[in-house]
Amino acid sequence: MSIIFAILIFSFLIFIHEFGHFITAKLSGVQVNEFAMFMGPAIWKKQRGETLYSIRCIPIGGYCAMEGEDQDTDNPRSFQKAAWWKRLIILVAGSAMNLVAGFLIVVLVNSFALTPIPEIESLRTGSALMEEGGLQADDVILQIDGYAVEHTSDFDKILGKNDEAKKLDVLVLRDGKQVLLQDVTFELREFQQDAEGEAGLYYGLTWKTRRLTFGEVISHSWLDCVSFVEMVWMSLGMLFSGEAGVGDLTGPVGIVGMMSDMANASASVWSAVLNMLYFGGFIAINLGVMNMLPIPALDGGRVFALLITTAIVKITKKPVNPKIEGYIHAGGMILLLGFMAFVMFKDIFTIFKG
Repeated sequence: MSIIFAILIFSFLIFIHEFGHFITAKLSGVQVNEFAMFMGPAIWKKQRGETLYSIRCIPIGGYCAMEGEDQDTDNPRSFQKAAWWKRLIILVAGSAMNLVAGFLIVVLVNSFALTPIPEIESLRTGSALMEEGGLQADDVILQIDGYAVEHTSDFDKILGKNDEAKKLDVLVLRDGKQVLLQDVTFELREFQQDAEGEAGLYYGLTWKTRRLTFGEVISHSWLDCVSFVEMVWMSLGMLFSGEAGVGDLTGPVGIVGMMSDMANASASVWSAVLNMLYFGGFIAINLGVMNMLPIPALDGGRVFALLITTAIVKITKKPVNPKIEGYIHAGGMILLLGFMAFVMFKDIFTIFKG
């Protein structure tokens, strides 16, 4: 089921990307000859009006074939006849839809997320806090040695992570009243993080949690997506610098396998669903960024070519033969498909080898 769910998520991301091209082309008056999911021979197709809708047998990519996209034609509704700014919107729309979809997926996951608050859930047996008897369950920690504690991260910053025991004054809210506890001992000791987690050094208290507010969901999700973009750029930098190699790349097969492994390692079915959706959000952002790279056959390559040819036409007052751009993108597509096939077979070999 986890593999099926992963394939559905990946297929949705492909669909939403191509739908971005499709809907903006339709709204711009450009004729769409075919809207296809995946590649290769068709296993299902249906003609509706001027557009053929199809599902193809190789589960890689998809396409929105527009009239006159890579060749000249007399059709007034061809892609080449549309205003340059309309063509730009159509080309950017696929990646934009991926970025929006990724953000919304992360928002959905974060709307179910819990955040710790500086209110004590329990004290662990064996902790210095339990032995001393100062702090109690349900205490809300307001200050430590005069420093305000508004979030659990403030607690970590104030106490740090060194092994020395500390005696600090703690102001808590207990039964509606503020109580000052003096010389409370905080000492890092080894505890299990959870029932199945590895042992680590902790102070011996657990926090209560609450749902994120709507504003917190939006801000957390935005920061998550910004972090995803930074990770993509960092990975590209490692690839070009030689820190990472082609063997470190993975394609749709490997991604589905990673999502399945993540689901199987989750504590419950619900957490597996959320983890896979969150990873799907990361993949959506990844697709949105990667597709805008200025590489032939990718949307970014087409945008780059559009801007160059538009500038040439403005300067020379002569049209550029679209066949030249078509040949460049066709060559890029052949190389890209070959590279994708190589990565796919590498992923399959890795799975069977494992």
